[in-house]
Amino acid sequence: MAKAKRQYICQNCGSATYRWQGQCADCGEWNTLVEEAGETVFSAKHDLSKGGRTIALETLNADSKMPERMLCGIAEFDRALGGGFVAGSATLIGGDPGIGKSTLLLQAAGRLAQAGKSVVYISGEEATAQVRLRAQRLGLGNAPVALASATSVRDILATLDRQTADFVVIDSIQTMHSDLIDSAPGTVSQVRASAQELIRYAKDSDAAIVLVGHVTKDGTIAGPRVLEHMVDTVLAFEGERSHQYRILRAVKNRFGGTDEIGVFAMGEEGLGEVSNPSSLFLTDRSRDVPGSVVFPALEGTRPVLVEVQALTVRLASGATPRRAVVGWDSGRLAMVLAVLEARCGLQMGAAEVYLNIAGGYRLTDPAADMAVAAALISAFSERPVPADAIVFGELSLSGEVRQVSHDGLRLREAAKLGFSSGWGPKGMKPVGGISVTGFERLGELVDLMLGRD
Repeated sequence: MAKAKRQYICQNCGSATYRWQGQCADCGEWNTLVEEAGETVFSAKHDLSKGGRTIALETLNADSKMPERMLCGIAEFDRALGGGFVAGSATLIGGDPGIGKSTLLLQAAGRLAQAGKSVVYISGEEATAQVRLRAQRLGLGNAPVALASATSVRDILATLDRQTADFVVIDSIQTMHSDLIDSAPGTVSQVRASAQELIRYAKDSDAAIVLVGHVTKDGTIAGPRVLEHMVDTVLAFEGERSHQYRILRAVKNRFGGTDEIGVFAMGEEGLGEVSNPSSLFLTDRSRDVPGSVVFPALEGTRPVLVEVQALTVRLASGATPRRAVVGWDSGRLAMVLAVLEARCGLQMGAAEVYLNIAGGYRLTDPAADMAVAAALISAFSERPVPADAIVFGELSLSGEVRQVSHDGLRLREAAKLGFSSGWGPKGMKPVGGISVTGFERLGELVDLMLGRD
């Protein structure tokens, strides 16, 4: 016999409990438990191995063709996707409010429609007149995109069944509502049920569907994490609204790699592609300033030169030093500071340390260790790093400088932008006419910068 239970769902992490409490036991957030209708629980015991249909099994060596892709005409977008949208796939894109998600997707939808694809744009947050005005500002007013403003998943699916679509945008999934679930739009149950129905439509119709997702205050996509497991691709749209550039990064991709990025710059006519992001991040860079180092980061197959800035302030005895980091891991900074003090003899413990990655760029490349160390040494000693040098390398706790991947690509990109020397792990080979200086231990870099014999 079936019986239904009421349960309380955390709107932050999606965990369920059968009694209300002020704090979620799983994620620790307060006042996030909302009562929702629970799933029907079947108490009857029966053997599930009987009564089902037999599933046809296949072998791994069966012939399979590569999935068809649709190029949206925005090269940076296609790069982040791994070569364009895949027919029948579901893509989830998240980002801060006002970062440009709707603008980017409207540009992609307009170009696909102009290329002859059947495109449907469903907005649950804006009226069709607002979307039309944005398209006119972007120069896409004549693109044959079918617009609608709706939040009912049943109405949306009924409409899509009557009109064949190659590309569908749902903006956003948190505004969608399924009448099969007795809860308000935006709750965990509604988001999960609405996404499941829309993804099922994509698989059955071979239409590429894009779901726009809200993000929480810490930058993660709002709603249950199961939503990220349901879709094929998860894209994160990063950047600060105070800066003109935006980065589209693949977090998950079943049809390609997750190491490629797309770089855009926000302008009067929408998001424009940045084919050479290194020149963007090094714009107006001050030369011969202590604490400034250029680091060749690697994003997939694309090297990007960014500026690492450091500032140290010596404090009076007994004062508690502050550590502030923007664009890098604070734990990684603590490790580099410890290596500089324990292995190289620099008294960094009594100084405040401020580290910033210029332009709001966020570094995840482990090869940034040596660039950060060089910036700290330069700021601490007030001796600038040569303006024509790039620095990269991974550090160990023993102070050794380890090899990094694709050092040739990093040096070649630096040579294109006029840099003439590279500091990194020992064993590097000169590329593109750029001279190299290799280090086995971090102490050798300290001796070079401080002029020690």
